[in-house]
Amino acid sequence: MTKKDLVAQVADNASITKKQAGVAVDAILDGIKDALGNGQKVSLVGFGTFSVKHREQRTGVNPANGQKMTYPAKDVPHFKAGKGLKDAVY
Repeated sequence: MTKKDLVAQVADNASITKKQAGVAVDAILDGIKDALGNGQKVSLVGFGTFSVKHREQRTGVNPANGQKMTYPAKDVPHFKAGKGLKDAVY
């Protein structure tokens, strides 16, 4: 499913125009991005939790030439599925 498909489904389910649904979907995604950018956690009960995890510095090997490389520490987005989502999928 693409974002376009999601907007169409939201528009159909909410009986609103695709333009209005697009604004709503964009607002939700921007809210999640802003919260994660500020280091906050976003919990949607029954769906899941979006959070930021810290990944420590690590050493790896470049497969092209076999040289060891150091990958810097960084923060990465993380999603943990909730019970409702797990039940719907499994």
